[in-house]
Amino acid sequence: MVALCWKLPLCFLLCRVVSGGARRDGHYVAAVYEHESILSPAPAAPVERRAALELMGRNLDIYEQQVLAAARQGAQIIVFPEDGIHGFNFTRSSIYPYLDFIPYSHPGKWNPCREPYLYNDTEVVQRLSCMALQNKIFLVANLGSKQPCERWEPRCPPDGRFQFNTNVALGADGALLATYRKHNLYFESAFDTPAQPDHALFDTPFAGRFGMFTCFDILFYEPAVSLIRRYNVKQIVYPTAWMNQLPLLSAVEFQQAFSTAFNVNILAANIHHPTLGMTGSGIYTPVKSFIYHNMESYGGKLIVAEIPVITADYKTNLESNERFRENLHESCRTSTSTSLDDEVCFKEQEETAGRVSEKGEGKEQSPPSFYAEMMYDNFTFVPLWGEKGELQVCANSLCCYLNYQKAVLTDELYALGVFDGLHTVHGTYYVQACALVKCGGLSFSTCGQEVTDATALIDFQLWGNMSTPYIFPLLLTSGITLDFADHMGWKNNHYFLSKNRTSAGLLTAALYGRWYEKD
Repeated sequence: MVALCWKLPLCFLLCRVVSGGARRDGHYVAAVYEHESILSPAPAAPVERRAALELMGRNLDIYEQQVLAAARQGAQIIVFPEDGIHGFNFTRSSIYPYLDFIPYSHPGKWNPCREPYLYNDTEVVQRLSCMALQNKIFLVANLGSKQPCERWEPRCPPDGRFQFNTNVALGADGALLATYRKHNLYFESAFDTPAQPDHALFDTPFAGRFGMFTCFDILFYEPAVSLIRRYNVKQIVYPTAWMNQLPLLSAVEFQQAFSTAFNVNILAANIHHPTLGMTGSGIYTPVKSFIYHNMESYGGKLIVAEIPVITADYKTNLESNERFRENLHESCRTSTSTSLDDEVCFKEQEETAGRVSEKGEGKEQSPPSFYAEMMYDNFTFVPLWGEKGELQVCANSLCCYLNYQKAVLTDELYALGVFDGLHTVHGTYYVQACALVKCGGLSFSTCGQEVTDATALIDFQLWGNMSTPYIFPLLLTSGITLDFADHMGWKNNHYFLSKNRTSAGLLTAALYGRWYEKD
């Protein structure tokens, strides 16, 4: 066995948002660490187990210091990112020396730190277990794992082993509480997909039951949504190696939207490699977030925050919305309002694909619709002209509506876009989206481009006749900062999102719907 005990001089950044004194009742202290992993210079080249352990040991040295720092601030649980220990861009054969053996049965029965002799090739999980034990903290980390199989077994690979992208949850006593094998792989040829989705759960004395999944899983019903719905889980741990894609899928933007949509707490740890577009971690509640997004500098970031425990009997917005949709009132006021009051009642309107309209004071005009690529999808857009107005744009069965008023006119182009179809680039999944976005320039062709700064403050009410109950509300402001809606929910078969005066210039306000049945 190769000992992983080398120490690196380390200068780490620390984000501390925990108030002094004892923890409040009904709250717990969580930590996530965004890690700039030390990568193999030649991940496709074969190495011996000893060399692989030496590289991983350098990353684990950093983990060890972050666990100590978090524990000193009273953190009861810490989450580390996907690929943080071993890195990425391996082949199936080149990653093999980096893999630990992880037993998947009898959770809680093995303590790797106290019982290192039970299994071979468990050096990494042993060290993680000892970190948890020595600091009396729950610890969640991601590593590669292997599981031998007989060639006659169904789905057994030709090399006689399964290789999994794996999360482990370790208790404050070092015990292995749960494992999760990533189900929705994202161009990860080194790993296998489990035959069935794992539903990984573990219990804590401070916040009850946690569930966990990894990165790309968050966009799919299995296992993320089914885990929450089946077990009524309210706390999620989420290691990820997420490459940001604006304007709709930046890491902090979608992590917050998922937390808000399901009324769950999410402890999300991303890897930090700005040159690859990888940053964005946070501790999220449905109404508040503690985030880190930094594309300019290097080094890790520790976030520690005290957040309320969401109890299992607290119903999610989605559950309430489904019940509301089943009991919609037939009557609806026939007048609409530009005051952006939440009490406005949405009229059922003829849904004509591509139809747009805008109304201003004393005049009516029809701004032109146009097509532009956004998120690799062909959106239908209509521009926002003037200080205020009402817009509509449709595609297929989805119509999106917008009432807006700008605080002041700025030299910025905004557009309302709609997409209702199957997304097929870097994954295949069905999306319904109504999106108000800032364009990259003043020409229509720039709408849908990645933009990070804006100055326009806009009051708006955005709604659409979404066909799925799974709506993720996105609200992103200048500098990749987050804002929260004043009101949102279902009303008269439409989902709406409203905000009076964003906290900073508006980048994106969107209803991102996932129609899982049509994937």
